[in-house]
Amino acid sequence: MPEPMTSDPWVEKLKDPTQQEEALTALRVRLVRGLKKVFSSGGESFAEDIAQDALIRILEKIDQFEGRSQFPTWAMSIAVRLATSQVRRKHFKDVSLEQFADGEGLKLDVAVDTLPGAAEQIEQSSIYQNLSELIDDLSDRQQTAVRAVLSGMPVEEIANRTASNRNAVYKLVHDARTKLKSGLEAAGYSAEDLTGSIA
Repeated sequence: MPEPMTSDPWVEKLKDPTQQEEALTALRVRLVRGLKKVFSSGGESFAEDIAQDALIRILEKIDQFEGRSQFPTWAMSIAVRLATSQVRRKHFKDVSLEQFADGEGLKLDVAVDTLPGAAEQIEQSSIYQNLSELIDDLSDRQQTAVRAVLSGMPVEEIANRTASNRNAVYKLVHDARTKLKSGLEAAGYSAEDLTGSIA
């Protein structure tokens, strides 16, 4: 059983009503600075908005902080996840789900050349070819959802576009991935070969 975490000064201040506002201000400054470095193209307002959302999330999750890293690092990871989700949502804002229905929106081709590592590229290309064929055998809804997810579209965005919810889309994609993994394994590929494809 793990030993209880030593009390962290950030946690103490954020939980103390008399110190919380000051601690939040200091943490917000750190988050904004970090976000501007990581997402340099986002600008000041993007970093400020994400930092504000992150502070709310951090206060909600503060009891989950286990002290495995420094508190500011843990807080920044929450902010970065929020920022990444926001960037992905913006990227797919004008992307139609219909383009994934026939596979146009998903590029699984791997360039094969004669440079060192070509054997690995050929193997990967073969996996992708099998994967494309297996996706074609899924139901129409599964095909669209899987192609969208593999292209990087957030599950939340797929749920919004299909008037569904996260859990339903997760279930749809999970069932499809299970079929795809089984199909690839039946074609002679191991779990290690699948890493990076549909894992």
